Amino acid sequence: MTLSKQLYLIISFIFFMIFVGNFIISINNFKDYLEIESKTKSQDTATSLGMSLKSLIDDKTDSEIESTIKAIANRGFYKEIRLEDVQFDFTSEDLLKKVNLDNSYKIKNISVSKSDGEIVNSNDDNILEMELQELEGEKNINSTSKSITYSFIPSLNFPNNKNLEINFIAFSEAGELKSKAKIQIDKVLVKVTRDEKFETVPQWFIDLVPMKMVETNSEISNGWKTQAIIYVSANAGEAYSKLYNQAINAVIYAIIAFIISFSILIIFLRFILKPLKNIEILAKDISLGHFKTIDNLPWTLELKNVSLSMNDMSHKIKSMISKLNSNLEKMTEQLSKDDLTGLQQEQTFQTDMKQMFIKKEDGYILSVKIDDLSSFAKNNPHNIVEKFLKEFSYALNNCDDEDLNAYRFFGSTFAIISKKTEQKEIELITRNLKRSFDNLCEKYNIINIAHIGVTPFNPISTTNDILKLANEAYEMAKQIGHNEAYIRDKNDLARDMIEWKDLIFNIINNSMFTVDYINKAISLDSKNNLLMEEAFTSAKDKDNETIQIGTFISIAEKYEKIIDFDKAVINEVIKYINSNNITHDILINLAFDSLMNNNFKQWLAELLKEHNSIASQLVFSVTAYGCVKDIEAFKQFISLVHKNGAKIILKRFETKFIPLDNLNDLNLDYIRLARDYTNGIANDVSKQNFVESVCELSKLLNIKVFAESVKDEENIIELEKLGVYGASK
Repeated sequence: MTLSKQLYLIISFIFFMIFVGNFIISINNFKDYLEIESKTKSQDTATSLGMSLKSLIDDKTDSEIESTIKAIANRGFYKEIRLEDVQFDFTSEDLLKKVNLDNSYKIKNISVSKSDGEIVNSNDDNILEMELQELEGEKNINSTSKSITYSFIPSLNFPNNKNLEINFIAFSEAGELKSKAKIQIDKVLVKVTRDEKFETVPQWFIDLVPMKMVETNSEISNGWKTQAIIYVSANAGEAYSKLYNQAINAVIYAIIAFIISFSILIIFLRFILKPLKNIEILAKDISLGHFKTIDNLPWTLELKNVSLSMNDMSHKIKSMISKLNSNLEKMTEQLSKDDLTGLQQEQTFQTDMKQMFIKKEDGYILSVKIDDLSSFAKNNPHNIVEKFLKEFSYALNNCDDEDLNAYRFFGSTFAIISKKTEQKEIELITRNLKRSFDNLCEKYNIINIAHIGVTPFNPISTTNDILKLANEAYEMAKQIGHNEAYIRDKNDLARDMIEWKDLIFNIINNSMFTVDYINKAISLDSKNNLLMEEAFTSAKDKDNETIQIGTFISIAEKYEKIIDFDKAVINEVIKYINSNNITHDILINLAFDSLMNNNFKQWLAELLKEHNSIASQLVFSVTAYGCVKDIEAFKQFISLVHKNGAKIILKRFETKFIPLDNLNDLNLDYIRLARDYTNGIANDVSKQNFVESVCELSKLLNIKVFAESVKDEENIIELEKLGVYGASK
């Protein structure tokens, strides 16, 4: 996850936590406010109603009482307004009737349950009231009464419409009777109720935020005596509506604020993190070998220091690689040239021949041998022998032919590659060489120096076969005379081309080839760890003789059959991995014509997706001299292979084909050094320096280095010291 996404998530989480906290606090505060407001308003209404009804309460059945209460209740704020009586009067006669006794009885010891309330003798209050009236000069007309009036004062918890059980003793001249009478108590004088409606408020909100609507009351007194109590409770629907609207507005505000803030944050973070993005791009470029720098330095001090450090590191690595490249170029030149004559060595000859095969060029190959160098060396001092070899080499390399290159294989064996295509031109070259040899014979008093065998370059043959034909021509030249040359006919080919075409097509179409697994490369850190095997194909001709793979590939390429062949080989390798549970990598050689073909690349991408579980074990191999044919096409193929999980190895790596400066553009997984760089490395300081430099450069570019066909254990030990990743024996 990128840093920007992490910051977005963290800041969004913090914003969410702050919003949730503030939202909960504000909703709770507003809910408390609404509850207090409802209680206050209810209490004010109860008090106001109590004052209004005070003048009417003497007659509790007065219809104006109900009218006044309904007028207040119709405002809609209230859930219920209820007027309750606090005193219920009954006479002794009423009690006697309840128990079917006549007026000859009197009652005493009246009592009720303490939880229900208390009984008060109203006559006591009447007597006190009459006494007060008499003191004021008033005369009570109704001062005498035969029956006694009692008042029941219910407790606060006494339910409405409950039957009150009254215990008393009825007595007369006949005796005393314990009796019980039940009187239904209806406390409510007036009750007005309105339904609570929550049309705009969802039920989940009501369940989530419970509100307490407290019922308030006010006592209505007549003088010093409480006559009734008015109860008022607020309607929660209005409170919930206000609270819900407040919550919705808070959420809308939070969303708008979040969108605006987050938009500003994105712009700000992009501006702040842009230098980090540049640093990331530079780090990736450095890892890929592109040593660029950050030109626009950020103004943030810490990021500026990091950018400067990255620039400095890029400069240093670039300088280091340039120095390594320079050293490698010098070492390559030293390794490729003969110390005495200055001519290119056999290794370079093999490389130049490979280029001719790839480019399908035409020309001639000359095999030149000094006939009796050993006798000349015995009869002359060492310095004379060296001078002679230098002059002989100069004659080979100075034939007035820009398309001619001379090579010294070893001792008295030399070769020449000429790009001339006409036999007349090659005849002129051989005459000039004969003239130079004759001059050397005269100078050193020798009858004969060398002979020349010439054969045309055959694009469907192999280097060894061509050299074999040139050597046969050399033997023919010896039969002609001193310092003579023999030129083979251009039509003298090993096989008829039509016959070759039919043979190759038959082999590919019918899969008449075998795939063996050779060059088992082991890790030099752990000798028992098998890293890679190479899939090697072989086929036989009609005479049951093995066809040279170089010849096979050349003809398949010539007749555009190589793509079908490469597809068949890849399928065989996949079968081998799946059926044998192979866990190490398998190297698959590809012709460059295949990887340039769009249909082949599309087929390969689909195949790798189909077998994605083993794609990482497939290592596609291209020779260093092959990829120079179209370096951009090779880069595109590498991208396709990596995109689908497979790997790339550059085989027979030589700096002549791929300069080390260009390695950083290819994004390779492995390179395998040409065997000439590692054969006898334990005793060759120049080769050691070269391989060490390649390994150091490869580590900087995250490329692993393999060595090929290392025979001696001392060479393996030396390669391990130099940092080579793996080697095959």
